Amino acid sequence: MEKRQIRMGIDVGGTYTKCVAIDNQSHEILIKNQVKTTHDHKDGVAAGVVQSFQNCLQDGGIAPEEVIFVAHSTTQATNAFIEGDVATVGVIGVAGGGLEGMLAKSQLHLKDIILDEKVGRQITVHNEFMKKKQVNEESVTAAISSLVSKGTQVVVASMAFGVDDMSQEQQIHAIAEKQGLPVSMASDITKLYGLTRRTRTAAINASILPKMIMTANATESSVRSAGVDVPLMIMRGDGGVMEISEMRKRPILTALSGPAASVMGSLMYLRASNAIYFEVGGTTTNIGVIKNGRPGVDYAKIGGHDTYINSLDVRILGCAGGSMVRINDKGVEDVGPRSAHIAGCEYACFTPEEEIVGAEIEMLSPKPKDPADYVALRLKNGKRICFTNTCAANVLGLIEEQYFAFGNAKSARMAMQPVADKLGITVEEMATQILDKDFEKISATLDALAEKYRLDKEAMKLVGCGGGAAALVPYCADKLGLQYSIPENAEVISSIGVALAMVRDVVERVIPNPTQADIRDIKKEAKDAAVNSGAAADTVEVHIEIDNQTGKVTAIATGSTEVKTTDLLKECDEAEALELATGDFGSKATNIRLAEKTDKFYVFAADMPGNKKALRVIDTKGFIRTQCSSARAEKTLVRDYVEVVRRLWADLAVFKTDTVLRPDFYVCVGPRVCDYSAVDLEQIELLMDLDIADREPEEEIIIVGAINDLR
Repeated sequence: MEKRQIRMGIDVGGTYTKCVAIDNQSHEILIKNQVKTTHDHKDGVAAGVVQSFQNCLQDGGIAPEEVIFVAHSTTQATNAFIEGDVATVGVIGVAGGGLEGMLAKSQLHLKDIILDEKVGRQITVHNEFMKKKQVNEESVTAAISSLVSKGTQVVVASMAFGVDDMSQEQQIHAIAEKQGLPVSMASDITKLYGLTRRTRTAAINASILPKMIMTANATESSVRSAGVDVPLMIMRGDGGVMEISEMRKRPILTALSGPAASVMGSLMYLRASNAIYFEVGGTTTNIGVIKNGRPGVDYAKIGGHDTYINSLDVRILGCAGGSMVRINDKGVEDVGPRSAHIAGCEYACFTPEEEIVGAEIEMLSPKPKDPADYVALRLKNGKRICFTNTCAANVLGLIEEQYFAFGNAKSARMAMQPVADKLGITVEEMATQILDKDFEKISATLDALAEKYRLDKEAMKLVGCGGGAAALVPYCADKLGLQYSIPENAEVISSIGVALAMVRDVVERVIPNPTQADIRDIKKEAKDAAVNSGAAADTVEVHIEIDNQTGKVTAIATGSTEVKTTDLLKECDEAEALELATGDFGSKATNIRLAEKTDKFYVFAADMPGNKKALRVIDTKGFIRTQCSSARAEKTLVRDYVEVVRRLWADLAVFKTDTVLRPDFYVCVGPRVCDYSAVDLEQIELLMDLDIADREPEEEIIIVGAINDLR
């Protein structure tokens, strides 16, 4: 009998740590386990990671040698900043002489980094400065001694123009390491210019190094002691994974890895290629975008400070499944941000009917300084309960029995009745008011995301994940007239995302007017970085983005670990692809037809209102790879692609009063869809040449030009 190959993913949440084991061949979930997140354990959250992992091994009858991949997300970095559990940082700044040195000295001198002014949480920073020619073992040792005498626990080496020459930073790193101090190099975190921001990002990274290294060591040793010898991977905030050895250098990359895990679950497990995804927990709802198979990514802000760390562009709202209701004399004032467990309350809809006796209304402040307009009920037996978004959705009959949020509607109604009577409205009216308050916040967020990522609002779909998804997603989808789905295993979608995630690394450079050689070099650097993070070299693909305004070139490399996840989806024929396209186009589409096809892709076109021709590119596995609201597709041979691109560049331009909007381009070549959006024609041809030039001249490819009409 062939040995099973099993992938294991562990998601560390604020309340629970959840582990899943997935069969690599069938993608069947073999076992699920959850334990309380071990914030107060001497080993921190690592103890819960190990416990849930070992429970899955034991309960699933999984032999250690069957495990081919194990990874976990972590809230530890994010929580460290929220709770102020950070080390004191000492910065050794280096610059040349003269005017350059004078300017750099002030940019390298960091003040304490405030994380939360209200409660006084901060990263304490001490500074030393030396000129480039003064860097030697004696001077660096003296600077480190000075910093340590002030309380420094971890060192940052940062040099002006260190992105061009890291030798001095590396020298400082080696000396600090020799003395047993954790150390971070600014140019190891990012290769972008901006000395103060780069140094600050490195200091924030360094502040969590000691704690994260301790956790990494504890987790890795426990996994090894269980007999599992594959590399332990850690989820990054941008949706990829990296080996634990890389996390020891750049723990800041794990910030926001929880929301990242949920979107990767949506992408890899649900094949959601174009969607707004919701991760609805008990306290917060995380909302982000998947467009053309890629999540929206932006620079993270930590404690209000700009950094150079890429993470998923997630909007966090204080309304979720367990959010409490606030009332005034006339009706519902607001919902959240406090949740039931913060106030020590149980959900009404999960309380037995027979206990809801003698309920008395209590108005309270869940935390000091909170307004005293949160409503709860004290029962005759002394228990305090409250009604939440989940309760309101159950009252309105919006939650189907198979969902995690399904509860007792009668219990919820009994709890809400005295408050509704006080307000002079029906229970149904109050439940509707509650969900309308959530809808106001969610719809505003969706509008902002749709504008930023230029989403076709009529084609948007909502994907609900997390235990509270059914409490909010169906109601909001109905109000907006959008399709939605809440998948099976939605409550563990983050753990699934961790188990199926790809290795990812990002390299950024400022390169005005990049040449083909520049692009080739940065692609190689990104590929090497992904391999160093644990990817098998022959699986790595690199996507290039060029920002003409800033001159920034970004290379995003993704790849699989040595044992690649099996792509299970059976071949999708033209009739099945047409059905998928028809569903995705929506009810307003007419004259849906096959526009072009290759052996790997179908391109369907549809007539839409406003004389638009929408396109959907669907691969032969049934995955919608590109979604264009107004576009044109042409099949051509590799040898002729430049001529087609130039013609579409001219034909699809949109002329405005003060500008010309040029089309974005997508190319279906082999099994890949390459994206060349938002750059000029010369750069498009440069990037395409790197991707296409080595293909056979007679190979058929499809060029898609997407019209950029922002009306």
